[in-house]
Amino acid sequence: MSSFNILVVEDEDAIRGMLMMVLEQSGFEPVIAADAEEAQKALDDNPPDLILLDWMLPGISGVEWARRLKKEPIYRDIPIILLTARGEEEDKVRGLEIGADDYITKPFSPKELVARIRAVLRRSGKIQGLAQITLGDLILDTEQHRLSIGDKQLEVSPTEFRLMHFFMTHPDKVYSRTQLLDQVWGRSVYIEERTIDVHIRRLRKILEEYGREDLVQTVRGFGYRFSIAD
Repeated sequence: MSSFNILVVEDEDAIRGMLMMVLEQSGFEPVIAADAEEAQKALDDNPPDLILLDWMLPGISGVEWARRLKKEPIYRDIPIILLTARGEEEDKVRGLEIGADDYITKPFSPKELVARIRAVLRRSGKIQGLAQITLGDLILDTEQHRLSIGDKQLEVSPTEFRLMHFFMTHPDKVYSRTQLLDQVWGRSVYIEERTIDVHIRRLRKILEEYGREDLVQTVRGFGYRFSIAD
C-alpha cells in the first residue's frame, strides 16, 4: 500500500489520537487538526490525498466546511469521509449531497475505517499505479520499501525513505524545515529543526555515491527543494 497524506479533523483528543495511531499503523501519513480553521491552514500548506472529517466541530461544523470545500475548484476533488455519531438516513443523505464521498457512523472498527479509506482512494483514482514512484532513473518502491537508482538499491533508513518519498511526490517545490518536519515526522512529534539538516546530509552522502547529491537542493533562507531538472 502506498503512503498517502490523510487530513484528520476531529475535536475530541481521544478519538483524534486513535485515528492517528490506526492510520500510521496502516501505512498512511496523518496530519491532525482540531477544528475547521486549523484544518484550512493545513490544507493550504499541503493539500492531502483524503480528508477524514468529523461532522460536529466547534465553530464551523464539519459538514458546512465540507460544503465550502466542494465549491472551491482547487479543493473539490479531494475525497472526504465524514465521521459522525449521527446515524439517521436523512443525515447520511445530507452528508453525501454536499459532496462527501463516504460516511462512517461512530463507533466504527479500525478495519472498517481503513477499508473505507482505501475504497475511496481507489474510486478517486489515487491508488492505481502508485506502488512505484519513478523520477528519471530514481525508483521508490512503497511496497518493498526500496529506493533504487537504475538497478542499484540504495541503503537508506526508514526516516530517509519517508523523506525521499515526500520529496519524490512533491518535486520542484520549496519546503521550509518546519514544513518538512510536519510532513515527514508529523506535528505530534517534537524534533528540532536541525534534525532535518542531519538527515539531508545523510541523504546527500548516499546520493553522492551515484553523482546525484545535487537532487536535494538548499534554498538559502528558506529550506530545501528536490528536483531532477538540470
